Amino acid sequence: MENFTYYTPTKVVFGKGTENQTGALVKEQHCKKVLIHYGSGSVVRSGLLDRIKTSLDEAAVSYVELGGVVPNPRLSLVYEGIELCKKENVDFILAVGGGSVIDSAKAIGYGVYNGGDVWDFYDFKRQAEGCLPIGAVLTIAAAGSEMSGSSVITKEDGQIKRGYSSNFSRARFAVMNPELTMTLPPYQTASGCVDILMHTMERYFNQCDNMELTDGISESLMRTVMKNAKILKDEPANYHARAEVMWAGSLSHNGLTGCGTDGGDWATHKMEHEIGGLFDVAHGAGLAALWGSWARFVLDARPARFAQFATHVLGVTAGADDTETALKGIEAMEDFYHSINMPVSLSELGVTPTPEQIRTMAEKCDISTHHNAGKVKHLSVEDMVAIYTTAL
Repeated sequence: MENFTYYTPTKVVFGKGTENQTGALVKEQHCKKVLIHYGSGSVVRSGLLDRIKTSLDEAAVSYVELGGVVPNPRLSLVYEGIELCKKENVDFILAVGGGSVIDSAKAIGYGVYNGGDVWDFYDFKRQAEGCLPIGAVLTIAAAGSEMSGSSVITKEDGQIKRGYSSNFSRARFAVMNPELTMTLPPYQTASGCVDILMHTMERYFNQCDNMELTDGISESLMRTVMKNAKILKDEPANYHARAEVMWAGSLSHNGLTGCGTDGGDWATHKMEHEIGGLFDVAHGAGLAALWGSWARFVLDARPARFAQFATHVLGVTAGADDTETALKGIEAMEDFYHSINMPVSLSELGVTPTPEQIRTMAEKCDISTHHNAGKVKHLSVEDMVAIYTTAL
């Protein structure tokens, strides 16, 4: 096992009606003015935003608002939020929404606290020295941003999607009511489940000796998400299944499933970011479309690990050797994706990049990973071109 530091400072308030505690939770932060940051309408239509405002009013907390966050959150709105926070002397940001909203809030927090161009952090030009404190009211189980230090932003100029991670941006609190996810369209629910799975799978597929305990937690989490993703396909209002998936989303990306590992692979995530930046697809769906092609490409570097995944997570019967077992597992995973109406190829995702676009994505991914994509197997530009091409 590898040495590790496990840091999870976020206070979690979980369960039915917990959004009504938001005002009191914000009051605990001793802030003077809050920015309520949210998406493009659903929190308004559902009445959630009004409930949040009422809770803040009852706690005598002053606030301003900025909506308009979209999936693959845009840098232009981050800039707008930074200027609004400076103008209004905001000292706390409350993200009401899913991972995109929370990521956008983190970027705004970086920009206000550090000054200069916030894109510098996502472009690897400097490191943040702090972040405005963040709180989250979660409405989508997927990204895990409510308990992670990660943030992903899309710069419209050049269609560049980049991530930045720092513990400064970990939320002070996360309010999680599974009922708030019940109105999600089935595609978004399924896409979120894939994202949750992949946050653990990226850590699980590594190139090191692993802790039995961490493996056990990871494998249980993945089995739980897969079981409940299937339930939610037919029973979208199943509270128990929603709760299982929501809690799994947080645990999958708060560092728990990476304890004692080398950090994991993350090539599928990085390669999907380029697809998301260019074609603006749902992140989880993009991951599903790429994963099988990546897995088959790197399998020979860690067949025993893929075989363990196949037998422990997917319940595959072992084959003649690890490679045969692993291939059966990859096929079983793709069958699962299909079972919840997720794509297993780029064509099923609805995008058909040209050879020129594929090479551009591979080159941009190589830059974003500092020419060091992949941990199971290091991927060159040509390797990534091959994976993208196979994924077609």
